[in-house]
Formats: sequence, structure tokens, C-alpha cells
Amino acid sequence: MEIYANPLVTRYAGREMSELFSEKKRIGLFRRLWLALATAQKELGLNISQAQIDELAANLDNINFAAAQEREKAVRHDVMAHIYALSLQCPKAAPIIHLGATSCFVTDNADLIIYYEALNLVNEKIVSVMANLAEFAKKYKDLPTLGFTHLQPAQLVTVGKRATLWLQDFLLDYYNITDFISNFKLRGIKGTTGTQASFLQLFEGDHAKVAQLEQKILEKMGFKQAFAVSGQTYTRKYDYNITCLLSMLAQSAAKFGNDIRILQSMKELEEPFESTQIGSSAMAYKRNPMRTERICSLARYLISLPANCAATACTQWLERTLDDSANRRIVMGQAFLAADAILELMLNVTSGLVVYPKIIAKHIEQELPFMATENILMQCVKAGGDRQKLHEQIRLHSIEAGKRVKEEGKDNDLIERIKKDNAFAAVHSNIEELLSAKRYIGRSSGQVDEFINKYIEPIVAAHILKQGGDIKV
Repeated sequence: MEIYANPLVTRYAGREMSELFSEKKRIGLFRRLWLALATAQKELGLNISQAQIDELAANLDNINFAAAQEREKAVRHDVMAHIYALSLQCPKAAPIIHLGATSCFVTDNADLIIYYEALNLVNEKIVSVMANLAEFAKKYKDLPTLGFTHLQPAQLVTVGKRATLWLQDFLLDYYNITDFISNFKLRGIKGTTGTQASFLQLFEGDHAKVAQLEQKILEKMGFKQAFAVSGQTYTRKYDYNITCLLSMLAQSAAKFGNDIRILQSMKELEEPFESTQIGSSAMAYKRNPMRTERICSLARYLISLPANCAATACTQWLERTLDDSANRRIVMGQAFLAADAILELMLNVTSGLVVYPKIIAKHIEQELPFMATENILMQCVKAGGDRQKLHEQIRLHSIEAGKRVKEEGKDNDLIERIKKDNAFAAVHSNIEELLSAKRYIGRSSGQVDEFINKYIEPIVAAHILKQGGDIKV
């Protein structure tokens, strides 16, 4: 409580994502990369013993952080400090640890592996969010509600059809991340300036063995591809691409969150609200949408991060500069933690949305008479009426009804006016039928079924769904 603690870790993100960006995870990957390097070098004929390999393999996770921290104070180099710490535990292997490699062999490759695992975790949670939204959409696919364009009442949709708009945004995020994961690349082994000169020297000019070394390391780390060329680091445009994927996810979540906040202000729909939850310290009656407000707040932060990565990518002078290092340690981890926090909140909200059909129906009743006028007009014309005269009558009645609603605060009496006007006698017998809300929802119900059955259910069926982590909302 006496020093700053990152709220993304202490308050918002789930433990699984936080652990992925822990120092234990990162240095554990350093050691696995050093083991993969030594093992591959041994397999290709370098003088490395099995005893040295076994010693490295036995010390992957018992990381002596204190020794590394003490060493870094002296050498001011984190990778060299961890090589020293590992050497203390592996005296036999000490001479061959990090053989031919530069620091970015472990730092860049370890970071990329973490990003890969984190993207997979993000995608798993996106699927679970989609499953929740699909269930909600199907449940309310037939429930008419006012559509809104320009935040003004428009043609009716259904509650479920509106949910498919949110769902489709997350589906696009899923597709984008899935495609990126399927083509994911590590840095590989490229040496200090990307020429692989040190490895070519180790293998006495054998280019084929250097290529084999990289492929073997990739396979041992569970990957298929490395960047074809690099400087000392992999291109930092890749970080920009990754944060753009997360930014697009944040955009989808913010759109959802803003819509829920608007609907909650209208009392049509509500995010989960617990029995002991307090909405306001002063106004005890309030039910503030704190979950969706938090989604939008975190999304705003995440959406801003790609610009930072773009600045880093374009200032990597020649083969590299080190001004990316401190920046990336902050930005990349926080981008994923923010994405995870947003998804945890999305899982919570989408699993407990509350709909108020009677309020929705009341709002429809206030606007539907205006929307029904076109159908009334058409039926009267079919019965022999003059379209232009009828249109003018409806316009005058609508103006008067609108004044009654806006200026006097009374109910919309447009239909009563039409019932009393003999010009519309052709519809007097079935005007209530013309006011049925379901006549105005178009293909909303069918679109929900078609969209979910074709696009969402196959994806959901192929995944084990996550129910949300251990964050406290």
C-alpha cells in the first residue's frame, strides 16, 4: 500500500494473463531457448555433452532470481546477469550457454512466445464471449425493440438482432487473431546484426547447418516459422500489428459497452447488478452501469497503444537501437493485460444481461403509430383513396400528435386521430393489426438464426469455453 501497484494486475486482468507476463515466465523461456540452442548445436555436431544438456534441462524453472539481480547491479545487463545465474546452477554447461547467440535470441524469442500464448488466450475468451452473446441473441430474437439511427427512433429491430451486431464485431476480431496466430513467426537465430555470422563461424562456414540450426530450434520451441531476415531484433512493426489486433478487440467491446450504457439509461436493458451493490455514494437509488463503463474506460486506453508501437517501429535505426526496450516492457504487457481485463468484464456482463420487455414495449407504443402510417397510407390507397390527400392528412395529424407528446407530455394519440377521420375508414376495422410490432421487424428473427447457425456455432463447438477468471468485478 506504500508504492504504486499497476491496477491492470491488482484490479482488472485475470491471473492467467498476468502470469504469462511474469518475470518467472519470461526467464523460464530464456532457459528453454538456451536448452534448445545447445541441444540443436549438439545434434549438428558441436562439442556439447549430454551431461551439459541434462544439467540445463534440470534447471529450467528453479530460477535463482536473487543471484541474477545482484549480478545485474554490477554488469548492468539483464541477459548476462541471467546467464551468470544459470551458470552457477549449471557449472558443467556454463561454457556453452548462449553459444554464438546475442541477447535478442532470448529476449525477442521469449517475448514472441509470450505474445503467441497471450493471443491464444485472448481468442479463447473471445469465443466464450461470442457464445454468451449468441445465447442472448437467440433468446431475444423475436422481441421487437426500437431501432435507432442518429440516436433517434427508427424502424424496429429485435433485441436479438441488435445483439448480432455486437457478435459480428467480435467474430471479425476472432478471424483476425486466428489468421495472425496461424502465420505467427519467431525471431529465430540471426546473430548480432542479423547476418548469422557467429553461427556460420561455429559451423566452419557450413550454411546448411546454420539453416538447420534455426529450424531445429523452432521445432523444439513448438513453432514452424521465423522471420526470413532481421537486424538485431525482429521488426517492431510486428508489435504494432499485434497491438492493432488488440485495439480492434477494444473497439468491439467499447461499442458494446456504450450501447448497453445507452439502453440502461432508457431502462430497457441492464448489466448485472448485485443485491448488495451500491450505485452511488449519495444517490442510493442509482444503478450505475459500472461494468460497461469500466469496459469503455479500459478500451480507451488499449485503443491508444498502437500509436506508441508505430513510433517505436519507425525509430529503430538501421539494425536496431535500444530505445525500444523499456517502452516495450511496459506497452506490450499492458496491452494484453488491458485486453484480458476487458474480456473478463465482457464474460461477466454477457452472462447476466437483464432485459425489461414491458419498458421496451412502452417505448415502441410511443413511436409505432408514426411508423405505422406508411402501411395505413398504402392500405387506404389500395381501397381507392387519393395518396396525396391522405399523405397530407397523416402529416397534419402527426404534427398535432407530436406537439401533444413533446409540448404537453401526453401520450401519442395519432392512432386515435386516424380512427376518428373518415378519410381512413378503410383501415378502421383492422388498425390494431397494423399496429402489431412484429409486422415491422423484417427478417430480424431469421437473420439471427442464420448468422449464428452458420458462423458462430461451428466456432463455439470447436472450443472449450471459458467462464471467466478470478477477477473481482
